Amino acid sequence: MPSLQGYSALFDRAADGMREAGAFTESEQWRYDWARSYTRDQWLDQLATFGGHGTLSPEQQQKLADGIGAVIDAAGGAFEMDYTAVVVTATRTATPVT
Repeated sequence: MPSLQGYSALFDRAADGMREAGAFTESEQWRYDWARSYTRDQWLDQLATFGGHGTLSPEQQQKLADGIGAVIDAAGGAFEMDYTAVVVTATRTATPVT
């Protein structure tokens, strides 16, 4: 997934921090792909919680919701959103080096 590549620096930084602490086994990355179906109303109910959407004026939020709602309606009133969760994990082996 191309959008996941943008987060790779964060995963690497987490792994580097564990390695530099000197108190963990070599880290592993676990990836979980999943999907959820949304109706138009379910998607629009959470719209204001996205990124900077909450900073928009009420008029801008309504215009955005109307446009997104129209797109979802044109696609049949529902859609499936794919998600990926990534975990960077390691086992603690010792007290961190200070």
